[in-house]
Amino acid sequence: MANPAKKHVFLFYCAECEELAHKVAAQSDSITLQTIKWRTFDDGFPNIYINNAQDLRGNHVAFLASFSHPGAIFEQISVIYNLPRLFSASFTLVLPFFPTGSFERMEEEGDVATAFTMARILSNIPISRGGPTSVVIYDIHALQERFYFGDNVLPLFETGIPLLKQRLRQLPDADNVVIAFPDDGAWKRFHKQLDGYPVVICTKVREEDKRIVRIKEGVPAGCHVVIVDDLVQSGGTLIECQKVLAAHGAAKVSAYVTHGVFPKQSWNRFLHKNGLEIAFSHFWITDSCPHTVKAIADKAPFEVLSLAASIADALVI
Repeated sequence: MANPAKKHVFLFYCAECEELAHKVAAQSDSITLQTIKWRTFDDGFPNIYINNAQDLRGNHVAFLASFSHPGAIFEQISVIYNLPRLFSASFTLVLPFFPTGSFERMEEEGDVATAFTMARILSNIPISRGGPTSVVIYDIHALQERFYFGDNVLPLFETGIPLLKQRLRQLPDADNVVIAFPDDGAWKRFHKQLDGYPVVICTKVREEDKRIVRIKEGVPAGCHVVIVDDLVQSGGTLIECQKVLAAHGAAKVSAYVTHGVFPKQSWNRFLHKNGLEIAFSHFWITDSCPHTVKAIADKAPFEVLSLAASIADALVI
């Protein structure tokens, strides 16, 4: 029986994902980059042109997106809604970071769960000739958000944890690594993927009008403790966890998050030049947030673990 033809993918990308897109294409000769003219009219609204649109007929098409700020979403959604209509054999959206994932619940009437709104927007991507759109997302904030998506799309939830595990095996003190979770949510999210490592779980407790980080279980003393979470914003929780771990005798503390969001350049708090040499030995992030990757380039303790190979694998499924 003849082997099925190898899937070939035409990969489009937003402007800020250009570097990551080239890394993805370099992983496989089955991925060919395609370009889009991202222009604007005088009034500021998008004036977009998809190059070589007729060549997409009967071919597998993908788009690498970054919804890094609200203003970037409309122009990319315009392209995302258009590509499946060009008679493509299939369409895949790669959105490494689902930006509204942490806004998934209501605490009181009037709160708007924008994670659900974003999922509804993506669920209305037109069906291509090959069927529903595949949506590839890495380490979405809450696993139950998969149920926010409608039946017109097929969400594929990937993770950056294999990249972390590979990097941890390369450490000179790999046999002395302990994984710490900043809260029960992070433990529930990742502990099965990090089975085999000793674990420390932190928690926040209220003392008077303050919320204090405490160690709930586990022993960090004498170990290289790596704090693991899905994303970082201001970094305050990570810093408080580091202080508690160090106070309990951790030999070194490092951190990993899949999504280094860091609004208002909050990554500055972790730079070694700011006197935090002892605080974080390593800080690993992926390239899911391109603006951050450019900002922290060659700045200790940061190191970028690229999703390129994982994305390439997902595209040719």
